Amino acid sequence: MRRQPLLLAFLCAVVLLAAVPALADPTVAEKRAEAGQVLAQVQQLDASLAQVIQAYDLATERLNRVQRALRENGKNLAIARASLKRAQHRYAARLTEIYTSGGGNSGLEVLLGATSLDDLLNRVNTTSRIASADAQIVQQVQRLRNEVQRREARLKQAHRSAASLVAERAAARRSVESQLVQRRQLLSSIRGQITELQTQERARQAELRRQLQARLAAQEQQARAQALDNTFSAPAPAASTGSSDPAAAAPTAPVTAPSRGNVVAIAMRYLGVPYRWGGASPSTGFDCSGFTMYVYAQVGISLPHYTGSQYAMGVPVPRSQLQPGDLVFFDGLGHEGLYVGNNQFIHAPHTGDVVKISSISGWYASTYVGARRV
Repeated sequence: MRRQPLLLAFLCAVVLLAAVPALADPTVAEKRAEAGQVLAQVQQLDASLAQVIQAYDLATERLNRVQRALRENGKNLAIARASLKRAQHRYAARLTEIYTSGGGNSGLEVLLGATSLDDLLNRVNTTSRIASADAQIVQQVQRLRNEVQRREARLKQAHRSAASLVAERAAARRSVESQLVQRRQLLSSIRGQITELQTQERARQAELRRQLQARLAAQEQQARAQALDNTFSAPAPAASTGSSDPAAAAPTAPVTAPSRGNVVAIAMRYLGVPYRWGGASPSTGFDCSGFTMYVYAQVGISLPHYTGSQYAMGVPVPRSQLQPGDLVFFDGLGHEGLYVGNNQFIHAPHTGDVVKISSISGWYASTYVGARRV
């Protein structure tokens, strides 16, 4: 049957995690499915990390701006304080100069030194204006210092908020990065397990192939011995009637259809050929029904490239009477293979796998449909 392959698109080109249909052999298939789930989590975490990093960078940039503003404001505050101190000193010095004399006499001498009333008024007005101007300068500097101090308080609050946000974003980033490390470690572990399981599976397949070849060789030897026994135990030919035709006196070998052992031996030639949906050739790959169709074509039996149609051919066979070469069906006719004896069959399992020997146990036993002999 031409089964749609179940594909999961992975971003990592080196990962060999193909999607696994329900009929896949356990362990390796389960690990592949688990790795696929973990890889999807890694991809989602990667996307989340990118967003978290952007948020962290934005918060950090905001904090940097506040810090720069704080530094600039600190400089302005230092300038304002220095200016206020200088203005206060100048103001105090000016008052001292106005209201005291250089010789230490009373400050009234400054005013009494006037030559006339107009001069006295002018000197008083000048003194007042100077004192007022100095006082205004001091007040302006004082207001500037107060404004800078208020701005510093606002900036410090903004700095605390920005620093808190950066810490929050950094914690989120560390959390996602930690999860990524764990998921990637798990993915690496699963891939290692898959590699180990595949190595074990290859060794197991090699051993199953060796055992099957040994069984076929023993069956062939037994068949030859049986044929030889039949030849020697055949009744002697009737007495010659004088015919001179030598062919008439020679025993005639029975003409038989291709042995079922031959079908199994042919199927074994393609162990290791990759699965390919819709495939029916060793050069391109097989799907399950394409494999059985191709094998039986080698012995002159034509089968359709569809599991359901193949199940309708031949005669049904009880499981207890299975023989090598029988077609066995599973999963509601979603899969099939070629029985080889010893409760085993050869089949093309699924995308990402190869033609292999499996046992009718576990999932295959639980989804077994029936068998046909063609």
